[in-house]
Amino acid sequence: MTRLRIAFFSFSFAAAGCAALGAGAGLADEIGGVPEIGQGLFKGYLPKEAVPDSSTLLPLPPAMGSVAEALDHEIARENLALRGTSRWKLASMDADLRFPAAAGDFSCALGAPVTEEDTPRMYAMLGRVMADAAAATGPAKNKYQHARPFMLDSQPTCTPDKEPTLRTSGSYPSGHAAVGWAWALVLSEASPDQSEAILARGRAFGESRLVCNVHWESDVIEGRFIGAATVARLHDEPEFLADLVAAKSELAAARAKSLPPQNDCKFEAEALAETPPQSP
Repeated sequence: MTRLRIAFFSFSFAAAGCAALGAGAGLADEIGGVPEIGQGLFKGYLPKEAVPDSSTLLPLPPAMGSVAEALDHEIARENLALRGTSRWKLASMDADLRFPAAAGDFSCALGAPVTEEDTPRMYAMLGRVMADAAAATGPAKNKYQHARPFMLDSQPTCTPDKEPTLRTSGSYPSGHAAVGWAWALVLSEASPDQSEAILARGRAFGESRLVCNVHWESDVIEGRFIGAATVARLHDEPEFLADLVAAKSELAAARAKSLPPQNDCKFEAEALAETPPQSP
């Protein structure tokens, strides 16, 4: 099989207008039958006009001097205590949305591998859902250009090489949180018996952005909202629904073969036991 490729999806690119991923413009190639738009990026399922508009769906980010802003800052300070822990390491791994590594982020929760070889339709589905969820965060990121925690507290992030790019991309809402929650929702449909573990992993995926010192809690909360809005809209897309059905069959086949998750589940469980501080 031709190897599927998904290049790193930069959320500064999303903020600059990655809704084009859902528009079909500039189609460069097809890999394994999945539309690709330049540099290994999958085309999303949604046409441009169907991508949820975060700039109209979301409230304003917390205002300077508000109680909400104070809470964001307090939670950010408390999360700094996790620097150098296993949870910090997992957060740095969650930050990397390049495939094939990112495809395994939910493999432990699923109890099965998510790879091009073993579950190709599910693998491609995650890439396409990522494109749509990330595109949906772009309008609000552009509109508000909210500064990220590390830009104000001058503390390290778990991805120092990404900091120059992150400085040019608005913090509100979190693109990673949107993608992680969208993944959690579609995977919980594909594997309902594992839904609690999958949804818990989706929540933790967003919280990794707090641990990394690159997002505020309000960014993560509203990112999840945009992820959910994206998945709701995806249910009107026949291609997505067909891939979801195929993903269920692939998971059943992988489990019948007793194929293990590709990630280190012992490490992941230990890391997730270190719960990041969050609002009551």
